[in-house]
Amino acid sequence: MLLESYRLEIFNNECMPGAMTVQCFAHLDQDVSEALPFLNAELGGFTYIEHPPSVTFRLHGKLLTVHGNKIAVNALKDETEARKIVEWIKREINDVWKKRDTITPRYRGIPQPQVIQILKHLPKTNCRDCGEPTCMVFATRVAEGAKGSGDCPSLPLSAKAELDAYMKPYALDVDGIPW
Repeated sequence: MLLESYRLEIFNNECMPGAMTVQCFAHLDQDVSEALPFLNAELGGFTYIEHPPSVTFRLHGKLLTVHGNKIAVNALKDETEARKIVEWIKREINDVWKKRDTITPRYRGIPQPQVIQILKHLPKTNCRDCGEPTCMVFATRVAEGAKGSGDCPSLPLSAKAELDAYMKPYALDVDGIPW
């Protein structure tokens, strides 16, 4: 087992003290730097940095970044959710480390979704039914992974299917994630 223990730090966003979410750092007691290219290959990180190594994932509207000695997660409901996510990524790190001989390491992130391509699938009415001020802002939030096609009530089913097809290569498969 590569990663055995960590210390969890939960905090509010200093820039947005009234935010309804919290963030966390899991300070790792073991260095997982060598596992990061394997983790990136298996989970498809959208950003990978070689020096110092880190890989960032978008999932469930959150950003999760794994560094050699720290894991950072934003947009969390509470400490319980933070613990679930950190425990999940800990299992993933240990699993890829165990089977690293069968994985080709990946030293780059996946291509990024283009806001303009997302916007092409939207109704462009700026109706605000999604909670965003414009369709362009909504498209940006989709590109960030914070919103999805289901968050636009005005989106026809055919356009929803097209947007989902466009976004599929950029999304981490989160069906097996237990939160």
